[in-house]
Amino acid sequence: MAITIKSAATVGLEVYEINIEVDTINSLPQVVIIGLGDTAISEAKERLRLAIKNSSYSFPKTKVVINLAPADLKKEGSSYDLAMAVGILAREGIIKDFDYNSIAFMGELSLDGSLRAVNGILPIVCGLEELGIKKIILPSANLKEASFIDNIEALGADNLAQVVNYLNKEGNLKTLKQNIDDFLYEDINFEIDFNQVKGQLQAKKALEIAASGAHNVLMSGSPGSGKTMLAKAFMSILPPLNKKEAIELTKIYSISGLLDRKNPLVTKRPFRSPHHSASAVGIIGGGTNPKPGEITLAHRGVLFLDEMVEFPRSTLEVLRQPLEDNVVTISRAQTSVQYPANFILIGAMNPCPCGFLGDSKKPCTCSEYQINRYRSRLSGPLLDRIDIQIKVQRLEDDELINTKTSSESSFQIKERVIKARKIQLERYKNEGILTNGELTPKLIKKYCKINESEKTFLKNAINQFNLSARSFDRLLKISRTIADLENQEDIKVSHIAQALQLRSFS
Repeated sequence: MAITIKSAATVGLEVYEINIEVDTINSLPQVVIIGLGDTAISEAKERLRLAIKNSSYSFPKTKVVINLAPADLKKEGSSYDLAMAVGILAREGIIKDFDYNSIAFMGELSLDGSLRAVNGILPIVCGLEELGIKKIILPSANLKEASFIDNIEALGADNLAQVVNYLNKEGNLKTLKQNIDDFLYEDINFEIDFNQVKGQLQAKKALEIAASGAHNVLMSGSPGSGKTMLAKAFMSILPPLNKKEAIELTKIYSISGLLDRKNPLVTKRPFRSPHHSASAVGIIGGGTNPKPGEITLAHRGVLFLDEMVEFPRSTLEVLRQPLEDNVVTISRAQTSVQYPANFILIGAMNPCPCGFLGDSKKPCTCSEYQINRYRSRLSGPLLDRIDIQIKVQRLEDDELINTKTSSESSFQIKERVIKARKIQLERYKNEGILTNGELTPKLIKKYCKINESEKTFLKNAINQFNLSARSFDRLLKISRTIADLENQEDIKVSHIAQALQLRSFS
């Protein structure tokens, strides 16, 4: 009679229950694994044989057939080793009866029978909880990661023998429960504080608005004007992660294999800064079994593209759909995976190839053709999706030399950002969004209401600046954020005028 052991697989962030069926046939001794597994799964035959032998158990002297069901779902990795070993030992009677339907198993086996950590544990534990699984047995190294989920019992084992003893009621396994709230809202030390950035009051105000409403930003300025420093300081004014956001991020980093095993909960908003040589696949994600790219790793955080125009145009163009929809869909011949990609894009660029167009100190040496060709690397549709477009001017001599001039700290700015975010959180509590930057055209109409005087002002702005429908919507989003920062319920002409100034990139 076949033994069925529970395990799980991830496709993107979706979790599927895997039934590992084990049976034996009176034939020449061998192990056959079927069910659309990859090379790592086919190589498990020798790991299973030696891990069971070195754990002082006898391996079957018959043909062992292991089926990973459903057979039409591709499975990858070594995380099924433990479940297959338990199935073999249960089929041989070494493990007595236990509740096969309520316990799942994940973990890679070493040749000596010890258990190695695997990736993707947090999304798997969350998915198994929804599927009604009560317990999961996994490597001790993964226990911390699994301990943040409430309604499923995670048990950690160091080796196969401990698992067998536990299932035979001859021993116990490690348990751990941790509260996410105990790890969030801690003071985080940032590399750069806004009071370290000299001058640039307009740019600082623009970034404060961007942080308050989760708006995308493009900064243009000559070399050394402070664009990169401003982008790095931006992280210090973003509000802390909430519980839902922390779980979302930890799932993403778990399946990507980027978690710190000692501190497996992501408690800090990500700041991703890929080099301009990055490929389109590196940015959006991909592969045979599509993995998250930079835009997903920047979810709920910042994607900073320094020297943005140096990225290949084809790479930049793949950002258009994620910037609009806050998700990225990666389609392959056999599968289609959707990952979240709700990030704040911050781009930095020089105004021209030599970098000194409009500079107050150095003259520009570029021709009009060179300037137009340089700027054409950013397409109109992409620029249309960037809410705030500002110039960052070179610092004046007095600003550069005067070290006594004090400016607002990140903590002071962050307090205003958090207040504005709380207003948005309350306003959109029934809409499934968190910030003004996520407003859809339907929600813009509902929450960005304007009076006649504002309509007249906007009509003039549309004619003067040739605003597209998308630019118009984004202008209203920024105006809504500026009104929230001033704790104003209605959008006023002054808010729209300020929003227009933040789209003055040329």
